[in-house]
Amino acid sequence: MANKILTTHVGSLPRPQKLLDVAQKRTLGQQFDQTAFDREMKNAVAEVVKHQKEVGIDLINDGEIGHTMGWAYDYGAWWSYVVKRLGGVKAQNVSLWATHLTAHTKAAMAPKDFVVGDWTSRRDMAKFQDAYMDPNSGCGLPEQFMTNNSPLVDGPVTYKGRADIKRDIDNFKAALKASGVPTEGAWMNSIAPASCARMPNEHYKTEEELLYACADAMREEYKAIIDAGLIVQLDDPAIGENWDQHADEPSVAGYRRYTKMQIDALNHSIKGLPSNKIRFHLCWGSWHGPHTTDIPMKHIVDLMLAVNCDYYSFEAANVRHEHEWKIWKDVKLPAGKKILPGVVTHSTNLIEDPELVADRICQFADAVGRDGVIASTDCGLGGRVHPQIAWAKLKALSDGAALATKRLWRKKAA
Repeated sequence: MANKILTTHVGSLPRPQKLLDVAQKRTLGQQFDQTAFDREMKNAVAEVVKHQKEVGIDLINDGEIGHTMGWAYDYGAWWSYVVKRLGGVKAQNVSLWATHLTAHTKAAMAPKDFVVGDWTSRRDMAKFQDAYMDPNSGCGLPEQFMTNNSPLVDGPVTYKGRADIKRDIDNFKAALKASGVPTEGAWMNSIAPASCARMPNEHYKTEEELLYACADAMREEYKAIIDAGLIVQLDDPAIGENWDQHADEPSVAGYRRYTKMQIDALNHSIKGLPSNKIRFHLCWGSWHGPHTTDIPMKHIVDLMLAVNCDYYSFEAANVRHEHEWKIWKDVKLPAGKKILPGVVTHSTNLIEDPELVADRICQFADAVGRDGVIASTDCGLGGRVHPQIAWAKLKALSDGAALATKRLWRKKAA
């Protein structure tokens, strides 16, 4: 048991410009230098591991460097990376925002009182359309893979990313060794089935069929990470943000039944894998919008805790969700489980004061016990804020955790 508040984060960290330059050509299917790409990726992983150690992060990842992105600001690399790793999925030259789910799939997707909408059906975007459409507002999505490309399921979904995940694992373990960071507690991100399955589909008759196909395929990646002695984090914004992805607000009961289907598929994908090697990340989407139509955490917290893992990561520092720490006064955290609340956020350029970070940590520690809390971020910082700000936020996180440790262990001694 740790004698302090440990620190971690959600995943994405800043990529060096040299890697971005090569990766953009690769992402867009243009001719690129494979040798240079491999070299820059390996160097980037080594640097990001070293930098995490320097700013005081305890539980370190590879910065999602293997989920390459071709733009400095890119909210979608956590998701779009998988297109190249799945058979039966192709990239089409159509903006994701212009795609539509096929009618027969939408009709069979969910319980009768909830049918998931298209990407353009978001209520928050409808309410604040002027802001979202203004490229200078900060709400509009930046240039990224999804701007001009989108995936399409046109055949049986299979996993074909074995060489990619091996490369990512090898780069990460080499970086850990070079920086003297132990493998224990080190982790890597992978997309969860529900978020993976949010693709236009011309092959499967129902979303449930597609969902379980993605679950079976992605299990290979989860298992590869765990077999390498690492922890896998399953990234699943769909669990929270699907609520907004519908022109009319759904019923809570219908949405919960729909979401349970997705949680069941996720548990199917990790069946038999050790729960202490699995983290789950829930959020409401990392774009910098108003988020006024996010579903409250109280409606889905029990569904999150139904995931068969030991670590639960979620947004808790941005102003739409910071107040929700209070629900943990009443929610019973299962024995042996830990929560990883965000105590610094990706959603603002302001750097959190370490005293504020400590306050946030202590609120959760008072609710669930200090041994049940690991201090984290709301979402990935890479691609959401400037690199200089991202690293400053992680330093504020570690400084705040140190202050919280002093308070909590002094309180225990007293």
